[in-house]
Amino acid sequence: MERKKVLIVEDEKNIVDILRFNLQKEGYDTLEAFDGVTGLQLALEENPDLILLDLMLPAMNGFEVCKTIRDKGQNTPVLIITAREAEKDKILGLDLGADDYITKPFSIRELMARVKANIRRVDMLQPTETPPEARLDLGRLVIDKGAGFVTKDGETLELTQRELELLTYLASNAGKVFSRQELMERVWNYEGYVGDVRGVDVAVRRLREKLEDNPAQPVFILTRRGAGYYFQKD
Repeated sequence: MERKKVLIVEDEKNIVDILRFNLQKEGYDTLEAFDGVTGLQLALEENPDLILLDLMLPAMNGFEVCKTIRDKGQNTPVLIITAREAEKDKILGLDLGADDYITKPFSIRELMARVKANIRRVDMLQPTETPPEARLDLGRLVIDKGAGFVTKDGETLELTQRELELLTYLASNAGKVFSRQELMERVWNYEGYVGDVRGVDVAVRRLREKLEDNPAQPVFILTRRGAGYYFQKD
């Protein structure tokens, strides 16, 4: 089996050394960049299976790197590395298309679990024979799970891979309420997840902005206060 490749974009050499050692010990190949420009170049040219991206980088910061990767249409999982106190940075990183974040100082065990989960999630999405039930006809919305796109009133929506996965999961279980923890486990693929779940809220907000006629008054993805989110067919 071909070894998976992880790109580390981090300007602190000691952190790069720790990440490289532990990733290679787990059987991953690694690429390293110590500034944003080099990181972006490697991300686009080397097509890694996952990117570990620090936000505070020389030459080009991690926000710009992440945004450019997504603007180029690349859906490689991006796990951003942030300072613990930089709350708004975490949310902005998710807004720009990062899949998740981990804060410094981080647990190597937790980081490796997230790396593995994100790579496994992408592997599970590889194209297979598409059965008829892979198409969900939801009135104004049609989700083609096999082709990987969503239309609303006949117009294709520009969704990220994560947004597509989240919408598909909720729509496939229309009417059922899922807590943020449950969505982290079933959509983000984190087994027994305990931790910050705001990534779910950001993903739902971004999805509503693309999906709803009026995101402030959603009709497709609804919130049940104190319980979680659910999809309502129109």
